[in-house]
Amino acid sequence: MTATADAEAAANELTPLADYLGSVLRRLRALPPLDLDLTQAHGNVLAEDVVAPHSFPAFDQAAVDGYAARWEDISGGGRGPSYVPAPSGTPGGRTIRLNVVGDLGAASWRPVRLTPGSCFSVAAGAPLPVAADVVVPVEWTDQGMAAVEIFRTPKRGYGVRRAGTELPAGTLLARAGTYVSPALVAVFAATGIGHVVVRPSPRVVIVATGDELVDVGRGSQPGQVVDANSHALTAAAAEVGALAYRVGICDDDPEGLRGLLEDQTLRADLIITTGGTGTGPGDMVRRILSRREGGRAGPVTFTDVALYPGTALGFGTVGAEEVPVVCLPGDPGAALIGFEVLARPAIQLLAGAEPVFRPSVRAHLLETVSSPAGLREFRPAHVAERRGGGYTVQPLRGGPFTLSGLAEANGLLVLGERVTTAAAGSTVDVLLLDRRR
Repeated sequence: MTATADAEAAANELTPLADYLGSVLRRLRALPPLDLDLTQAHGNVLAEDVVAPHSFPAFDQAAVDGYAARWEDISGGGRGPSYVPAPSGTPGGRTIRLNVVGDLGAASWRPVRLTPGSCFSVAAGAPLPVAADVVVPVEWTDQGMAAVEIFRTPKRGYGVRRAGTELPAGTLLARAGTYVSPALVAVFAATGIGHVVVRPSPRVVIVATGDELVDVGRGSQPGQVVDANSHALTAAAAEVGALAYRVGICDDDPEGLRGLLEDQTLRADLIITTGGTGTGPGDMVRRILSRREGGRAGPVTFTDVALYPGTALGFGTVGAEEVPVVCLPGDPGAALIGFEVLARPAIQLLAGAEPVFRPSVRAHLLETVSSPAGLREFRPAHVAERRGGGYTVQPLRGGPFTLSGLAEANGLLVLGERVTTAAAGSTVDVLLLDRRR
């Protein structure tokens, strides 16, 4: 049997990634909803549809600084205005003079009414007088105080915002599953909403395991590996919107690991471990969490998935509260890819967010790449929009160099299980990473 045939045979024993993800995500449920004050709701996902209880604007108001008037007075159709010679160079050769009977600011509240030939000086946001249907901008007048001369006539309705023209009462403002953005907070507040029902941000605890691990601030050496994973995964969880807590390093001690995970269930909606998912002599996480006790299977099931890099993933629950736990590989690049394909969708589902997966595009491949047979590869890539539409994708370093490639990537090139070579010029799938650059 050839090496290629051996690789394909081994890959056939792996669980397809789509099947594995489906089995995991079906076991998760969105967190129970909370009624939060509007100032605390940003960053969460709505658990219910939100309908405007009041209109916006709430009343007829001026949209610009100027003079609120009746359009028939300034257009020449009314009885009140007096016409005076216009300053030199004014179109039409004449101006219109109106009596200024008062000033209205944004804090004015007493209702007032216009009479023919009169106007009110108004600030943007001020309530309009009854019968006003136009606001003449200040710069189109002589800015008079007792009387004003108008040099230019606007169209009827200019400078006026009518009540409810943007958002009438009863408008559906946002559906359940919508992310609460700063702009949406403003919309809710403007229509009289002070509380919304949301899914809380999941509390995610990250634990790095391994006797060989040391904390950051030094270089790795034989027998010691700097813990990059817990820091990176804490940042990745926070990027999704989770409340992320880095516990740090846990040695390969069975009782210590069990005790740590049990303690963390008190403050976690999801626990992520990294390291020890394989079948080697030092892979204690798999041994400890999958161990059968009293004839029952261990709390976590470890599965060899058709995924590259990093095939060994674990999922289950721990503690009396049955808190979900995701177990990722120890290689930093494989851990971050594992987070993208498994942990990130789990966090999104707990948060009630839709969709749970990153957006993807079809892109024109700029360079020929090879991929392991039988494995679905996620390779770092740089995606760019083409002039005239569409996308191009430039593969970056993958395989054993996935970590350095991910630092430069704004996308993940996805090569299916049956793809061993993707030729330059072909069209491929790319997941878009929301890098803030």
